[in-house]
Amino acid sequence: MFDSPLSATAYEVLAVTPHATDDDLRRAYRLRLRQTHPDTGGDAALFVQVQRAWDLVGTAEARAAYDRGHGFAVEPSSFAPDVPMWRPPGRPVDTRPRARSFGQPGGWRRERYLTLMREWVGRGVVLEDPYDPALVRTAPRELRRMLADALAEEATARIVGDLGMGFTVWHDVAADAHDPEAKLDHVILGPSGLYAVLSEDFGGPVRTRRGELTGDSIVGAPVAALVARARALARTARVKFSGAIVVLPDDDVIIAIEELGKVRGLPVAVVARSALSTLLRRGLSGARDIGGNELFDVRTRLQQAARFV
Repeated sequence: MFDSPLSATAYEVLAVTPHATDDDLRRAYRLRLRQTHPDTGGDAALFVQVQRAWDLVGTAEARAAYDRGHGFAVEPSSFAPDVPMWRPPGRPVDTRPRARSFGQPGGWRRERYLTLMREWVGRGVVLEDPYDPALVRTAPRELRRMLADALAEEATARIVGDLGMGFTVWHDVAADAHDPEAKLDHVILGPSGLYAVLSEDFGGPVRTRRGELTGDSIVGAPVAALVARARALARTARVKFSGAIVVLPDDDVIIAIEELGKVRGLPVAVVARSALSTLLRRGLSGARDIGGNELFDVRTRLQQAARFV
């Protein structure tokens, strides 16, 4: 909730400035509790946000850590891509088998974000850190949304990678050669089936209605677009998808795994990020498992047909 480029900061939720004194922060917290409490007509989702915000900045130690991580301190953190960490001599290397991976998760959106950010800042301006949270907060929503989606795709890729060698994943797969926006964030193949996956971060709560996503920040029909792109790739690669999955931040969904039934004949589920591995291992209801020679055949067809944006 508070780690997304789209989300409100803990200070914004508590309706104070980042420079508020500890006493002002405490008074604001108590006021916001009264204003948002469901028993007094407040919004339950906002009430939970207020409590979470206080957990993040309610003590000196927690506040200092939050400020460092969100650009309010002298040395801000960054939304930059993960880089391999230095490993001290003697520390064992993680040798667990990982899923086969092709393409760059979040790569296209990262490139678009950097291009648009430089255009927004202006020519001749030195952009020392395009991922500085303090800078990101001031950017137009279009830019913050681009970065949030890139982070979401990267988070999904880390989860899928840990599923092991029984899974293969293709990232940023083109569904329309003439439109890079019409892409599949991930195509995941495993024993439970072949899935088209959309990784999203809308910056707020998401609900479902009649097989589609609804919410204040949702434009268009994300589920319908995902299914259409899956069908397009299926025709090109001559494969059949087992289902489609929309992955969202844990705080933005009420149910960890919500199966929406079939959309244009394809089973669809909306899943909290932390529950994705569970869903991929067990599969969607009504989805056909893939194994043996068929799994090898589907992998070969996709490897030959996949084009990346």
